Parts: sequence; C-alpha cells; structure tokens
Amino acid sequence: MLRIYPVMLEWLELLAPLIARIARFDADLAKQIRRSSSSVILNTGEGMYSRGGHRTNAYGVALREMGETYAALQAAQVHGYIKALEPAFEAKCRWILGTLVKLTRPVRA
Repeated sequence: MLRIYPVMLEWLELLAPLIARIARFDADLAKQIRRSSSSVILNTGEGMYSRGGHRTNAYGVALREMGETYAALQAAQVHGYIKALEPAFEAKCRWILGTLVKLTRPVRA
C-alpha cells in the first residue's frame, strides 16, 4: 500500500463538510467534486494493484481527478461558497498532487 493512501482517505473525510457547504449553493459543483474526489481514491487503489502501463495510467487518472477536485474547490472559493481552505487541508491537497505527479513520471533505467 502506498503511504499516501491513508492520507487520501483522511483528505476525503475532511472534504465531506466542504462538499455539503458547496451543495447549498451549487448542487452540480458539489456533485462534480464528490465524483472527482472519489475517483482519486478509486484510481489510486486500482493503481496500487496494477502493473506496468496500467499502473501508470491509473495514477494518471487519479492525478487528473485530483487536479479537477482542487480546481473546483478554488472555483467554490471564488464564487464565495466556501472560505479559504484551512492550511493543513491545503497542504494535504498539495501533498497528494505532488505524490501523484511523481507516480506518473516514467521510470528511468
């Protein structure tokens, strides 16, 4: 298991109240965040149990979904649905993004 995986699960748990708040203003955006954030977890889990190109592909999808989730949270801030992200939560977002970027880099021989 990847060391980042439990961090991702904690991040998803911390995200739930933000999704609920966003849903009060924009149900579609909340639904999209719910889908993309779940996809981060699901594709990371898939990648952990895959090999070769399938692993890299799953991590790539997780990275794109994490990017989408993070962008949606930024949009929610701009629209005034939520306040600025807590620094610890923001750090988790960046940690997850950074780890997924590293996992998608080609392996050098």
